Amino acid sequence: MRTKRKPTRLDRVFSRLDREPERPAHIGVPRMSRHRVVLFGATLAFYLAIVWAVVITSWLVRLDWQVMFFRPYQQWPELHAFVDYYVVLGQRGPTAVMVAAWLGWRSWRQHTLRPLLALGVSLLLLNVTVGAAKYGMGRLGPHYATEIGSNEMWLGGDIFPSGHTANAVVTWGILAYLASTGRARRWLSALSAVTSLGVGLSTVYIGTHWLSDVLLGWAAGLLILLALPWFEPLITRAETRILALRHRRQTHRGRTAPAPVQPAGAPVVLEPPTGHEETAAPEPVPTGRAPSRPHVYLAPGPHTTRAERTPVTPGGSRRPQHAERQPRGATSATRP
Repeated sequence: MRTKRKPTRLDRVFSRLDREPERPAHIGVPRMSRHRVVLFGATLAFYLAIVWAVVITSWLVRLDWQVMFFRPYQQWPELHAFVDYYVVLGQRGPTAVMVAAWLGWRSWRQHTLRPLLALGVSLLLLNVTVGAAKYGMGRLGPHYATEIGSNEMWLGGDIFPSGHTANAVVTWGILAYLASTGRARRWLSALSAVTSLGVGLSTVYIGTHWLSDVLLGWAAGLLILLALPWFEPLITRAETRILALRHRRQTHRGRTAPAPVQPAGAPVVLEPPTGHEETAAPEPVPTGRAPSRPHVYLAPGPHTTRAERTPVTPGGSRRPQHAERQPRGATSATRP
């Protein structure tokens, strides 16, 4: 008697995925609501306030120096090994690959390119905005500070705002942005906030960033996530064009077929040459090398080249002549 195998948890997960509909209708596209606009404005004001506080060398710069002189990596050296690995969650290369792999699988399951396109747009905005701010303000990091108590601005640095922190906010926050349910969005938002907070504090612990760099990085990443609904029409148009191009290519490949073999025409009668032209000698084949074409054996006698042959089409009817057949209209003789 054969017993039925009890399904495991992995089997139940894959069976549930098999029932997932194509392009689920319950996944809504976030819109730029009034609540989101208010959050965007408040975050932008916070961003500008941090920049202004650093430019005028306010209490925030003094706090940066106090944290640097505290040297957290010397106060808690046992955390150094863990922090060295944890800070990788804010590096753009590894995090982009991990998140793109997950979103690519999700795009394949749901038959939509929106997750990958939203990730691409967010990373593009991150590179443009954060990169421009970094090189525009040119702040030096704690390890390269030149004067105690100064803001170290416009000295050729590239650490303000913190790229690790902004990248962690965007790459992990895009998962919450693309969540299909409200519960999943809340959990992923909390997880991305804790992850980005830990990445920012890790850079302060190691000493590669000021505390104000981390605060500005959080604000920069949050601004990108809050502004994504403005780019949803662009994402939709890009997806439509890509799918239309793919459909046209598939249609073109389906219509393209090998040309049918045409039937052979009537044979052409060739007249023998009137003169005796010199026949060109065949080209010698190098020894040790197989000829590219098989040998053609011709009948003995003088031959002409292909260009000199003149095809002759026989005139009149192609039917054979019969001696007993009379032309039409003539009176046939009485047979004995």
